[in-house]
This record gives sequence, C-alpha cells and structure tokens, in this order.
Amino acid sequence: MKITVRLTVLVSVLLAAAPTFAVDAQSAKDSAVMAVDSHRPELIEISDQVWAFAETALRETRSAALLADSAEAHGFEVERGVAGMPTAFVASYGEGRPIIGVLGEYDALPGISQRAQPTIEPLVPGGAGHGCGHNLLGAASLGAALAIKDLIASGELSGTVHYYGTPAEEAVGGKLYMVRAGLFDDLDAVLAWHPGDKIVADTKGNQAIVDFVVDFEGRTAHAAYDPWNGRSAADGVEVFTFALNLMREHVPPTVRMHYVVTNGGDVPNVVPARAQVWCWLRDASHAGVDRLLERARQIADGAALATGTTVRLTVQSGDWEMLPMMAGAKLIHDNMMWLGSIEFTDQEQEFARQIQSATDVEPIGLKGTPDPLELDPSEIDGGSTDVGDVSWKVPTLHLSVTTAAAGAPWHAWPVVATGGMSIGHKGMIYAAKTLAATMVDLFADPEKLAEVRREFEEKTRGVEYVSYLPDGPPPLPVD
Repeated sequence: MKITVRLTVLVSVLLAAAPTFAVDAQSAKDSAVMAVDSHRPELIEISDQVWAFAETALRETRSAALLADSAEAHGFEVERGVAGMPTAFVASYGEGRPIIGVLGEYDALPGISQRAQPTIEPLVPGGAGHGCGHNLLGAASLGAALAIKDLIASGELSGTVHYYGTPAEEAVGGKLYMVRAGLFDDLDAVLAWHPGDKIVADTKGNQAIVDFVVDFEGRTAHAAYDPWNGRSAADGVEVFTFALNLMREHVPPTVRMHYVVTNGGDVPNVVPARAQVWCWLRDASHAGVDRLLERARQIADGAALATGTTVRLTVQSGDWEMLPMMAGAKLIHDNMMWLGSIEFTDQEQEFARQIQSATDVEPIGLKGTPDPLELDPSEIDGGSTDVGDVSWKVPTLHLSVTTAAAGAPWHAWPVVATGGMSIGHKGMIYAAKTLAATMVDLFADPEKLAEVRREFEEKTRGVEYVSYLPDGPPPLPVD
C-alpha cells in the first residue's frame, strides 16, 4: 500500500494527542533509568534463561513464554500467537496516544553452542547458540517497556506502550508476517536495538535481501551404463551457480551473493532427477535486490536450457533495507551521551582480549564509550534484518550497544560466550536505559515525535511498500 498520510494532518493529530499536563522529561528519564535498575535482576535472569534455551526460528516456545509471562506479570495485556506464529506476541499497557512500540527478539542460531568462556567449547555439542545476542535483545527491550509502564502507572507519562515479541529474525523474518497482519499500523514510532561491538545510534541502515530456492528437474539414468538417457538436475545447479559467480564481477560493491546446495542428488551412479540450490542476494536497497533477482531468474532459465532440465525459482522471503531516522538518531545519541560509558572491569576486558586472540583479531578489548553520531554516513552496514520492513511502515529508531569483543566474528561462538555473562549483561542494561530514555523523549515532547514523523513522511513519500513474502502462512516447523 502507498504511504499517503498528509504531513499537516499528521502533525495536527500528534499535537492534539499530547498530554494535557506538563511533563518534566529529565525527571521522567531519571525515573526510567531507576526503573530499569530495579528490574535488573529479573532482566539478567530472563536473558540467561533464553541464552540457555537457545531455541531456533519459530521454535522459541520457552523463550517467548518467559518474556510474555514476565510482561503479563507486570500488568501488560498480552496477545499471544499473533500473525499465525505461536511464538509471536504483543504486550500492551496504557491507553491513548502517543503509542510507542519497542521490538524484542529471542531466536538462536543452529550449530554454534558455546559455554560462557573465552575459549571455544560447546555447551551442547551440535546445539544452537545466541551468536547474534538475541537473548540480550529481547530482555533489554522488555526492560525498556517495563520502565515506561512504570512511568505511565505512576502518572509521570501518558499514552500506550507496546512490547513486540518477534520470532525467527534469523531465518524466516517473523516481523514480515506481523507487518502483513497490520500489528504496527497504530504506532506513532517504534524503537529497536541490536547487540554489537560498539555503542552507536544508527544512521546507516543496512542491506535489503531476497531469499529464494532454485529447483531443477531432470531425468534419471544409469550414470555409467546409459548416462546419455539422463538429464542431470545437478548439472542445472552447477551451471546456475557458475553463472551466478561470474556475475560477481559485474555488480556494485554493495552486493553480496551467497548460496548452499541443499540437494545435489542421492548417489553417484544415478543421474539425479532433482537438485536444489538455496540463495540469498543482498544490496543496499530493495530496488537493487529486485534487479539482482531478475538476473537470477534469467540465469536459472539459461541453466535449464543448457542442461535440458526444467527449473522453478521460488521466493521464500526477504527484507527491505533499514530506513534510518536522523531525528531519532539524534535523540538516541543525546541519551547515550547523558548515560555515559559502560564501565567494563579489567577481568571483562581480559575476557574479551582472550577471545580476540583466539580468533586472530587485534586484542583491543571492549568498546565502552559511545561513538560519535555519523551525520553523513558514506556506507551502509552489512547484514539484513526484518526490522527493515517495519521501518517502512512506522518511524523506527535503532541503536547498537556493546555486548561483544571488538572485531570478533559475529554469528559465531565469541558472541555466544559474552552474551551469557557480565559483558552481555552490562550492554543489555545500557540498551534498556537508552531505549527507555528515548521513549520518554517521544512520550513527553510532542514536537520531538512530530519531527520524527515529518522525516518519515518525507522519506517515504511516493514509496509503495511491497513485501517479498509469498502468500500463505508462516512456515511453521513440523516435529
């Protein structure tokens, strides 16, 4: 649908929805920080439990229940199983406008289980691990939501807070289904954060991505006796991947292409009738990804023609790039500067340096001081997220906070290790305080919220958001 809200009407609505009493924003921020501190033991316990559960996409049953139950115990009204996903939920508190949301995640990555120690050793051999820090992400966002709830309950703020439990960010993109279900449509703004190796307000955004599979079908034959009677689907995959790799020379430097062959045949002496390759294509914008996808379709057709097979390309999912809000980033940065640095102990710095030495990274330890605000970023960050799609539906304020050793590999054991101990805990609490303080800005000052909305209106004017999601329900796991 096209985003066509008129700026003047929108600002008038926001100003009309402002609290009728004066709000001391600084006092409210002080209260929010104290509220996060009061919830600190519970947040650490929740984060550590989610870290130990290490549940992968759409299997986060215990993790989602733990977070939703905590919100409910603190007075939130919780709607579970939203958007067709049993592990998705929305927790709400308050009434009236503004309505500010905060996003939580809690899915782990397969195959990277790790103990909370600076040398590689799986906690569960072959098991999953939180190599992107989502155990911290969901808990910190809950902490911010609890702080705002406390301020609404005490009368210091007026409005509504939503805490979103969003599953499967790593594999499926649970937020895509929540966007499609209209769960963010009533928001004035939403905040999100991500664990990282630095403290920074996001002004860069990241990459758009499309996720698809290419299935080739041929004809079986004996690979030695009469191979001429066969048409190899595996040949189709090989031609496709070869041509895709040739294309790397002729794409912008912002492009990333990666794939795995998920089916290359069953046994060597049978010409395979079926084969499949699973691909992800990324670029700086969804428009760039659309162009890559069209070229991939042409390559697939050519590979089928060359090998005498048939082919089917199926888009499974995809994310738009993040749309940064400079006005929101300035609020976040100001609050980071107000909060100051994270004070890591000598033992925590040594823990990080040991990880860096073990992964051939310069042993510089942890970055505890906020980075300067990038007013004119020259490049985007790598990686993709379903937060990007949310950011094209509602103004999204995003930040990163140090929870891992600087420069150490991501989606890997070092992040699991620091996410299960005090380094991760300190970053999580700092993130919760930053989120809460910035949410206070939006609740307490109608003009700050209106400025964010104006920027969003300008950046999305004339844009038609079309999701990469195919029709149908989420691909729920079958046990």
